[in-house]
Parts: sequence; C-alpha cells; structure tokens
Amino acid sequence: MSDAVTPSANYRLLENEEIEMLRAQGCTATDWQSIRVGKGFRACRVANAQFAGEIYLGANAGVVLSDSGVEKPAGIYNAYVSNCTIGDHVRIANIGVHLAGYDIGAGACVEDVGTMETTPGATFGNGVAIETLNEGGGREVVLFNRLDSQFAHLLCVHRYRHRLIDKLLTIAQWEAAAARNDRGIVGAGARIHSVKRIADVNIGECAVVEGTTLLRNGTILSSEQSPTRIGCDVQAEDFIVAEGSQVTGGAMLTKTFVGQGCKIGRQFSAEGSLFFANCEAFHGEACSVFAGPYTVTHHKSTLLIAGLFSFYNAGSGTNQSNHLYKLGPVHEGKLERGCKTGSFSYMMWPCRVGPFSVVLGKHTRTFDTSDFPFSYLEATPEGRCMMTPGFNFTTVGTVRDGAKWPARDRRQGPLRRDRITFDVFSPLTVGRMMTGTKRMHDTLEQTDRAVETVTLSGAEVKRVLLRTGQKFYRAAIQMYLLDKVLARAEAAVNQPDRSLADTLATSNDAIFDEHWVDIGGQMMPRHRLDDLCTAIEDGRIANLDAINAELNKTLAAYGDDEWAWVRWAYERVFDKQLEQLQWEDTGNLADELQKARRKFLNLVLNDASKEFDNVIRTGFGQDGAEEDQREDFAAVRGTYEDNKFVKQINDEIAALNERVKKYKQAVASRR
Repeated sequence: MSDAVTPSANYRLLENEEIEMLRAQGCTATDWQSIRVGKGFRACRVANAQFAGEIYLGANAGVVLSDSGVEKPAGIYNAYVSNCTIGDHVRIANIGVHLAGYDIGAGACVEDVGTMETTPGATFGNGVAIETLNEGGGREVVLFNRLDSQFAHLLCVHRYRHRLIDKLLTIAQWEAAAARNDRGIVGAGARIHSVKRIADVNIGECAVVEGTTLLRNGTILSSEQSPTRIGCDVQAEDFIVAEGSQVTGGAMLTKTFVGQGCKIGRQFSAEGSLFFANCEAFHGEACSVFAGPYTVTHHKSTLLIAGLFSFYNAGSGTNQSNHLYKLGPVHEGKLERGCKTGSFSYMMWPCRVGPFSVVLGKHTRTFDTSDFPFSYLEATPEGRCMMTPGFNFTTVGTVRDGAKWPARDRRQGPLRRDRITFDVFSPLTVGRMMTGTKRMHDTLEQTDRAVETVTLSGAEVKRVLLRTGQKFYRAAIQMYLLDKVLARAEAAVNQPDRSLADTLATSNDAIFDEHWVDIGGQMMPRHRLDDLCTAIEDGRIANLDAINAELNKTLAAYGDDEWAWVRWAYERVFDKQLEQLQWEDTGNLADELQKARRKFLNLVLNDASKEFDNVIRTGFGQDGAEEDQREDFAAVRGTYEDNKFVKQINDEIAALNERVKKYKQAVASRR
C-alpha cells in the first residue's frame, strides 16, 4: 500500500492571524510551530480541534460527498489530532478520543470515530501466522498484503518439501516486514464514519468503513476501481481484506485473510482461515479453513473446520470433526474443486473427496475418493461412505456450475492476484476418471459375482455399479478428448496451406506430465509445479515477483500443456495416434463427438425435467382442482419448454449440430 500523503516543501507555518482565528474557534495546540499548512488552507474550516505533535494540513476549501449524496465541508471539527498528515479537502469531525499517527489522503472523510491510532512499529496484519487447514499447527501461513491462493497453497500444503517451505517463509516474512511503519494510512477518497475503535489499521483509497465496532492490526486493501467495504458491527483483529470485498453484518474475523471480491457477513465468524477470490460466507463459522476461490457457505449451523476447499458449496448444517479424541484437533480434510455437501452432512476427518462430488449424510469413517470425481457419496446408517461413481457427471448442477463461475468473478481492475482455471473437464478431472476407470475395471475383474459390495479406498461401492461407473467415465473422457481434437482441427480446416499434422502438433513450449495438480484454483502439469518448487529451493526464483511471473507464465501456457496431455490421452483411450489422422478421418471424429455430446446434453435435460414432474408440483394449487395445480405451478415455476436453462441446452444441441455440419462441409471442400 503506497503512502497516502507525502508532505512537500510547499507547506508553511501558520500565520499569527490564523493562529488567533483558530484559538477563537476553540482550537488549541501543544506547539503551534509544529503545525504546517499547505496552499489553500483556510483557518475558518477548523473548529474545536486540539493538535499535538507534528501536523500537516492541506487545502480544505472543498467538500466531501457521502454515499447518499450529502455534501459536507472539508476541514477539522471537534477532534484531537496527534502526529498526522491530512491531505487536501479532507473532513475530520467528531473524534471521541483521538486521531493519532495517520497520513490521510485527499478527499477522505473520518467522522464520528471513537479512537483511531497507530502505534510505533505496526505491521497492519502483515506477518501474522495463522494455523490454517490443521488446527493443531504445522501448516501456518504468514499473512502479507500480496498473498495469493497459489503462494498460500504451496506454503500450507507442501510441507514435505522442507527447503521450499524455508524459502517461502523467508519471502513471506520479507513481504510482511516491508509493511512495518510507525504511521498508518487512509487512502484518498476513503470514508470512515460511526466507528468505535481502529488501531494499527491501514485503509486503502475509496474504502468505506461504516458502523464498525473494532478493527485492530489489519489492512483494508482498496482502489478506485475496486473499493472495499467494512460494515456495521464488524469486529476484526489480525486480518487483511483485499480489494473489492465486503465484510459486513456483524462478521467477526480473527487471524483471517479475505481475498479479492469476497462477501462475508450476517454474523459469520472466522478464525485462522483464508478466503480467496469470490468466496461468500454468511451466518456460519469457519476455523482453520483454507477456502480456495469460489468457496460458498450461506447457512446457519454450518461449521467448516480444518478443511481445504475450492469452488465449493456447503449445505445448511454442514459440519466436520478434526479430532478423534486422542492427540487433539490435528486431523484435516480435503474436498477438491467443485464439491457440494448436502444439508446436515457430516464428515469425520481425515477424508479426501474427488472433484465435483456430492456428499450426503453423516460419515463417521475415513475415505479417499480422489480417483473418482463426479460421484455421489452417501452415508449408510452405520456412517460408512457408499459411493456411486460418476453419477454427478450429467447433473444440471454440474453443468450450471461450469458456466456460472467465470460470470460471477467480482474482481475489478487489472490486478487479480489469484490465478484461476475454471474448466470442469480438464487433464486433472479427466485424468482422474481414467485412473478411476482402471481401478473399477480391475476390481470388477477380481471380484466374485456373489459379492454385493466392494471397498475402494474406504468407500463402499455396489459391485453392479462398477460397470455403470466405467460407462459414465468413458463417455466423459471420450467427449472431452473428441471436443479438444475437433476444436484444433476447426481452427485450421479453412486454411488450405496448413496441414493437419501441423495443426495437431504440440507446441515447443508445452510441458507434458501424465499427472496434473490443482494449486489454489490453478491447474497445471505436476512437472511445472516441480520445476517451480525446485527453482525456489535453489534460489533461482528468490522473491514474490519472480514466483508470480512464473505462475503467470504457467497460466498462459495452460492451453499448450493441456493439448500435450490430450495427445497422450487420445492414444491411450482410442488406441490411435493423432499423427495417423487424415482430414477425412476428422469428419468421422466430428460425428462421434456429435453423438457423444448430444447424448450427454440429453441426459442433462432429462435431469432438468425432474424439476417439472408431478411430484415436484405437490403443494401447488392447494385450494383448487388438479388443473389449478398445473396452472399454479406454471405461474410460479414456468414450463419445462420455456425454462432458461433448458433453452440454453437445446440451443447448445442445435449449435453442436450446426458446428459439425459446417465442419464436415469444410473438410469436404479440401478434397
């Protein structure tokens, strides 16, 4: 955070006439010679003010504007001000105890505040080590202003790389030390009013702090493009809140980081937790949580504890336990990207849930379903995990999630710290399905037909579902690979001088690895991650800027790396190398994609149609006849044919048909 005000040589001493006017208006000073004023200063705009220490006062002839459009004159009224620099056209009014040790930017307003002070050597929330993911410690993340989800993920999760952790801690501590200052900052255009106490808190430009109870040892990052708001009755200690976020409604934060574009409120409480881009947290509580991008918890009685999440939606009453009554709260859980938990779901850590899975019921046994994404995990009455592999693949919720996340990115402006890969189907999820398919195949081959249920990494599966799960996964894998190959071919089919071999070739800059990882919402080949970690360990990457540059390079290379993986996977799945494809072969490939994707979309439509069947109409038209029930349902919910989502899927099917038709015509024209 840059300095809000830098006093210049243009400041001057008060003139005798100005001192007399100030005294007449109820002002005092421990030493009038310690006050400097800038061009445009008007003594008539200062009343009932007490000054102590070195004071710099800018021009004050202007006005400040409230959210509701009320204009108030700049100046200082009814305040005790100590060792402050106050920029041009700032309003300071009704300070109950004192305003001390702050540099206040142009156009800011500080009004109706009890105490606002900075103590020498303050770090403003930087350098605070929080026990995230494991409440018992050992995975501490050091807070600093430029923290992002990738850096935090490496520092928190990769504790098995001791040299890496030492280097990352050094970088984090250096970043935190850079924030140390004897003075606090209020950025230009910030508005602070009706606040009880602010101590050792930096406040960015255009931020709004309104009705807050307590802010201690923190930083509120904010900008004109992406203002941050801290609202009524909020209590926050040892915290950092990033640009464009809202913390309101009596939220209570302790040792907590809030990333860009987040919303936290309605009495939500968090301790020792990290929330990255576009998270939402209301009513419930979080303890030692690593909430990756788009983690959402909206309900009362929901406790998230000692878990790693991203693109996650918590149902009401969701709960976890992080101890087995032996060595304390030392267990942890990981729900990989895109998971959901049903109302009053419960999990006893440690557990690991594969991507885009749904968890229902009370699970009292540990399990690891990371090789089985898109699954339903339902607890038996005995608390065991009963898994239906791949069942979530064709649900409406999964399809809607993939479309809504990019559209709901609330981050504004060019600075977006967290790097996010939004793809639902990717080398990560498809690779897991390939592994899961093999495991189910091998288990089915090795299991006697008389056995009803088998166990895979702690999760129980009905033997007959092993075949169905493979079918789901094969369909998803083939659809993904065919779509990627066709997209490549489409880009070059109308370029007569470009060969298919060149079109399907791998970029020289691509890196292939069979295994992919998800690092705080950014997917990449494991090889790229290992290269980055090794470079940090060896000192070739020695600061945060260099780490960010490498991660940005990795994000930019995602498409090339993905294509290298697709080429490898295509050969394994279809038993045919892409080098063997001819243009006429791609026409058949387009037909296969059309068939596979149309089947997938029709299954999604079938899932959507369940929202319009007779059972769902129960309770509609309560005081009428059967026909009234149908009419009432249509008036409230609409019809299946007119539903927005259904129309989108039908439009997608039509677009797919047209896409394949045009492509085959283009292929035919090359002959």
